[in-house]
This record gives sequence, C-alpha cells and structure tokens, in this order.
Amino acid sequence: MFEKNLNISLLLDFYGDILSERQKEILDLYYNDDLSLAEIAENYDISRQGVRSVLKKGENILIEMEEKLHLAERFSSVQEKSSQIALELQEITSSINDEKISMKIQALTSQIKDLAY
Repeated sequence: MFEKNLNISLLLDFYGDILSERQKEILDLYYNDDLSLAEIAENYDISRQGVRSVLKKGENILIEMEEKLHLAERFSSVQEKSSQIALELQEITSSINDEKISMKIQALTSQIKDLAY
C-alpha cells in the first residue's frame, strides 16, 4: 500500500516551484487537500498508476532538493530553537519583579516568535 510521507507537504512549500505545474498540482491535491489517487486520477483523466508515477517523480525531486539545500531542515530547526528560547524567556519574565525589564523581555519574546513563524 502507498503511504503518505507527510514531510513531502513541507518540502512542497519550499521547493514546489521547481516542479512542473501538473506535478505541483497533483502533489498539492494528494498531500494538502488529502485527495485519493482515484480522485486525482478522475480529475486529470489518467490512471491511478499515472497519478502514483507523478507523485513518486515529484517526491524524488523534492527530496533531492532538500538533500542538497537543507532549507526545510533549517527552517524546522529555527522554529524549534525559537520556541525553546521564547519559553525560557517567559519563565524568566515570570520571576522578575522589575516591570521595565519584564516588558522588554516580553517584547523580545514576541519578536523571536515573529521571526520563527
């Protein structure tokens, strides 16, 4: 059985523009809109095997790009580290009695969250 690799959805966001329009549409329908192979096949008037072939080729392109550039990996790492920093800053803020410093830490925490997302 053909199982979905949910990481492909993230890779599609980063590298989708290098795919052909058709590949991008089919991968988007499958991974983001959760259409089945049969539904996509019907929409494009091709076989389920044809859809699977387009999916596999597109997935391989996306995976190859990620292996070369690591953009999605770096993005995920920045998000994770930013969240950790924001949590630690919130803990520090709750233990500070100085309102000015507390407000500054909250502002910096907000900026970190904005950068990460």
